[in-house]
Amino acid sequence: MSKVVFLDVDGTLVDYENRLPESAVAAIRAARKNGHRVYICTGRSRAEVYPELWDIGLDGMIGGNGSYVEDSGTVVMHRLITLEQCRHIVDWLHARGLEFYLESNNGLFASERFEERAQDTIREYMGRKGRDASNATVRTVFPDMVFGGELYRGDLNKVSFVLDSYQDHLDSVEEFPDLQAGTWGGAGETALFGDLGVKDVTKARAVDALLAHLGADRADTIAFGDAKVDIPMFEACAYSVCMGSGGEEAKAAADLVTDAVAEDGLYHAFERLGLL
Repeated sequence: MSKVVFLDVDGTLVDYENRLPESAVAAIRAARKNGHRVYICTGRSRAEVYPELWDIGLDGMIGGNGSYVEDSGTVVMHRLITLEQCRHIVDWLHARGLEFYLESNNGLFASERFEERAQDTIREYMGRKGRDASNATVRTVFPDMVFGGELYRGDLNKVSFVLDSYQDHLDSVEEFPDLQAGTWGGAGETALFGDLGVKDVTKARAVDALLAHLGADRADTIAFGDAKVDIPMFEACAYSVCMGSGGEEAKAAADLVTDAVAEDGLYHAFERLGLL
């Protein structure tokens, strides 16, 4: 019976230095050759899915933590932050002195001082994921980020901003009841960034939309992830796998814990689940 496989990207398909294991590529290609369908399901917008990932031969993607769904080049669903909402977000972040970047399928657009302010935060984020972050920069982590671009936009999937304190996130929940407010930050799920996206968008709802489009059975779904944000995806699928390098909450929610990304965890799980 063919399966529909959903793969988180950061910490699952690639490590936190954006390295893609050859074993993961081999596993995905072998699984698709055997008739299984493989989609990435990620917080990244389409502009952050670089050619090396598409070159694997994926069937499509869920992006923006569920705001965008694509199957074989066809857009199944795309829910956007409105221009009015974007203006509200940008003006509020500016007023608080918080640096941010706007996430769009057309690119990533940084606020005026994001590169300077986010440098240490990005290194802390990568360090928490067990990677050597000593040489990491904002520009190496986000190689195609646009600096000095238009910040009032109508093409946004979500917005991420550097937290000066957790209170910034709590205040964003109160300020934006019309949006989905969350946080992210690395091992232990400690918040380093806040984010704002389309209300009620989750990876789980996007999985539902894709399955309806495919006419596929939920009983044939498998989800792979490494973080708390992946738990709704785990719950939406029949079987779930957490990477060995993942957070404790995600491990507890998964049916199987495999090895870490750099230890060929994806390949070993594909093999164990009979996808190869």
